[in-house]
Amino acid sequence: MARSHCEQIRAGRECAGGASLADITTLARAVAELVHDGDSVALEGFTHLIPMAAGQEIIRQRRRDLTLIRMTPDLIYDQMIGAGCASALVFSWGGNPGGGSLHRMREAMQDGWPGPLRIEEHSHAGMANRYAAGASGLPFAVMRGYTGTDLVEHTATIATVTCPFTGEVLTAVPALNPDVGIIHAQRADRRGNIQMWGITGVQKEVVLASRRSLVTVEEIVDTLDPVPGAVVLPDWAVTAVAVAPRGAYPSYAQGYYDRDNAAYRAWDEVSRDRDRFAAWLSDNVYGTVSS
Repeated sequence: MARSHCEQIRAGRECAGGASLADITTLARAVAELVHDGDSVALEGFTHLIPMAAGQEIIRQRRRDLTLIRMTPDLIYDQMIGAGCASALVFSWGGNPGGGSLHRMREAMQDGWPGPLRIEEHSHAGMANRYAAGASGLPFAVMRGYTGTDLVEHTATIATVTCPFTGEVLTAVPALNPDVGIIHAQRADRRGNIQMWGITGVQKEVVLASRRSLVTVEEIVDTLDPVPGAVVLPDWAVTAVAVAPRGAYPSYAQGYYDRDNAAYRAWDEVSRDRDRFAAWLSDNVYGTVSS
């Protein structure tokens, strides 16, 4: 199995002449080079900094047979599933926050339109621990969880292990190492170091766990000025950086723009009807060009 980008660095890959290891490029070129048919792809961002522009570029380039991974599939995965990009979904919760159901996701699961969608369901804690294991180079994560649920009966990637020290029976879940991890952040410097702040979810872990990674940013700056509570991802951990202003919209980017709650509510009606959804894709994705 191919090693992650970070594993390659740890194994001795070095930056010749001190140049950045992150490729600063366009969003269209980054998706063309990093995301392939049949890949497992994780687009993460917990209510905040959701990589909407990147997901729509994947739709625009008509990628197919993807295994989509995300703790909380919301509008962007509804769009990608409805556009026919996905054949499988690994997740822990799915819905339109403040709006209700994801109708494109629901129709794919129930009726197989536009194609069958296999699902692998976990808890939030299980998904977070799987990412953490993948980022740490471990084969699985151990946790106390899933007790009292029937997920064990329906999800093959949940098992038990016995602690060799105490004899306690614990839950084990396999590491997540997506082919591609994609996040959105506020800014990067010209070397490709990434800075993000606010609610950061598992963005750090998904980048470190993935074999290839793409970070879209609001802007590129000369210097990453300190911000309280900020997370900085070094350039050696990132495969590509692409500028995508408002790339998280209609979610929000703290310090740049607010969440558009009306857009989330409006999505419910768009996604309920196949023809209306197809028209929305034509006008807002296929009929536009990314940066």
